[in-house]
Amino acid sequence: MKRTPIDTPTETGRRARTHRLLIDEAMKLARHGGVVSVSEVALAAGVSRATAYRYFPSRSRLIAAIVDESLGPVRGYESREIDGTARVRDLFEQTFLRFREFEPQLRAALQLSLEHWALEQSGTLAEEPYRRGNRRTILARAAAPLKTELGKASYTRLLKALSLVYGIESYVVLKDIWGSGNREVDRIVRWVVDAVVEKSLRENTAPAAAPPSRAKRRATG
Repeated sequence: MKRTPIDTPTETGRRARTHRLLIDEAMKLARHGGVVSVSEVALAAGVSRATAYRYFPSRSRLIAAIVDESLGPVRGYESREIDGTARVRDLFEQTFLRFREFEPQLRAALQLSLEHWALEQSGTLAEEPYRRGNRRTILARAAAPLKTELGKASYTRLLKALSLVYGIESYVVLKDIWGSGNREVDRIVRWVVDAVVEKSLRENTAPAAAPPSRAKRRATG
């Protein structure tokens, strides 16, 4: 499933300044919670709706830009560690707090994603759907050295397991359901990461069970 593209103008000068203004206002509005509309951003930025829609033709494109602004450093992060396990831990240590810093904006992205899913299921979605998927690339880059060690199937399963906790969903579940604070969220997520990686490696290195002896087969047959 292809994620929503990010509209990043290559122009300089006035167009670049207008784009920057719209992004800044969108980030401020999203900080208060909820999915912001292109019209709301246009009003806050003091530009016409027609101008704003030329930069962001849909809510999906606007939210994609907000997420990119929030997680830009995360998407480009490259660990200096060589070992796969160390690289995964380093990714979480260095970037996971970014989800806390931009929690309202990322919750808005999650909200729009869920809204569009429900509308698609009922066949009533009338706008460009918002698609996520950045964490797949981020996690794969960090865990790349483990691919050879684990094999394709186990490696893919590991990435899917890590994707359950690498994102705003960890804050949503632990804060909204359990009442956890930021520090507890961080501790639990790190514990889950260590447990998942260690179990994947342990299963991969576990010796195969020896076949039963001929005498035992006769006794049990």
